[in-house]
Amino acid sequence: MGHAREGIDMIERQRSTTTETRALQVAPPPVLLLASEPQSARAARLFVSDFITHHSPDASRDHIEAVALVTCELVTNSLRYETDPDDPVRLLIESDGSRTRVEVHDPLSRHPRLRPISVERDRGRGLLILDALCSGRWGVGNLPWGKSIWAEVSAA
Repeated sequence: MGHAREGIDMIERQRSTTTETRALQVAPPPVLLLASEPQSARAARLFVSDFITHHSPDASRDHIEAVALVTCELVTNSLRYETDPDDPVRLLIESDGSRTRVEVHDPLSRHPRLRPISVERDRGRGLLILDALCSGRWGVGNLPWGKSIWAEVSAA
């Protein structure tokens, strides 16, 4: 019986430690500054996955993956077409359980445009992917120092 009591005490200590650790965790912030480099798209995907997992714990894996793909497309588009090597890109995210909104700010005011599908080009499909995943819930806005492109992915 002594071993059983020791086991119960150990489990209770572990639960207590786990609860205290969770209470001390800090939520990921809703903003991430990205350098103008290829690895930033991967960093953005990981960031939004962590953010949604923390702020919308009931979000489905499909939702998280769709938001990660949308984010990657938006960031890649900004890095590839809209920035110089020293220009940062700003990523903002908001998730409330019913939808997740992603916004990317870059320093150029030129708006991206949808292009027809072409088998001759190996690029230029990002906005088509965005449109397919967001069903028209995306857009572009002007900022005093550049532009903002945003997209909302429904959690349903």
